Amino acid sequence: MPLSNITAALPRAATAGSIAAMLLGMAGWQAVWAADSPLVSIAPGSVEYYTTAESLVNGMPARPARLTARFEKPMQVMKRLVSQAEYAQCVQEKGCRPLSKEHQGEVDPGRPVVGVSWDDATAYAKWYSARTGRNYRLPSYAEWAHLAGEAFKEDLRLDLYQLDDAKNPAQRWLAEYAMEAQRKAVSQPFPQVFGSFGTTAAGVQDIGGNVWEWTNTCHVRQYLGEDGKPVLPPTENCGIRVVAGSHHSLITDFMRDPKAGACSVGIPPANLGIRLVLDE
Repeated sequence: MPLSNITAALPRAATAGSIAAMLLGMAGWQAVWAADSPLVSIAPGSVEYYTTAESLVNGMPARPARLTARFEKPMQVMKRLVSQAEYAQCVQEKGCRPLSKEHQGEVDPGRPVVGVSWDDATAYAKWYSARTGRNYRLPSYAEWAHLAGEAFKEDLRLDLYQLDDAKNPAQRWLAEYAMEAQRKAVSQPFPQVFGSFGTTAAGVQDIGGNVWEWTNTCHVRQYLGEDGKPVLPPTENCGIRVVAGSHHSLITDFMRDPKAGACSVGIPPANLGIRLVLDE
């Protein structure tokens, strides 16, 4: 009997630990591990993206810079996000913190784990690396943009220099509202089966779906002059990390609920999940 059918029949009120133990007793570790995420190779290349750094000119938000990241070697990345069953096994082996009550009954090997913080994601990467004997980690935002391939998209960004009066709060508010109106609320807020949001040409699934992905990129604030050049050293806050998806957001590293922890204006991410890259 497929594990997905088994987990579908289990009560949602059961804890992740108890269900994982049931699965292991019924099918053994190898059956759960067989659902392990395969890797796909991303060819060398480059990607252009807007910086996630917050730029200020005379204390006012400035247009984010356009950056280019180049990758000289292939990148090995998980084809899909970490599954609920895989995270439950990490919890069972005490490598990961149990999920909140809202998500503890979710142990489907065919759906992504959600409701995880950056702390949870890095704990999983550490456990997974020890399990496999290989070094896995979260990607940087630039790496994520590269691995996303043709599925990588960015919101139109607010250019205050195009306003008649960039210092006018009303004009700024209207411009921000117009930009946020372009974002659409996620119609399917709950985790869907892997592949529901498509696969890139390189084989990466569900980029830009309803699960945003943690990265290792920290929040940066930079202070610029009128000429766009730095006037003070940038400040980096690694207590806030960038999450990547249909739009990037800044979220405190211990937050599991993006609706409570998003720093970006407008519609927050629907869910927070994990995708790792192989670092060898």
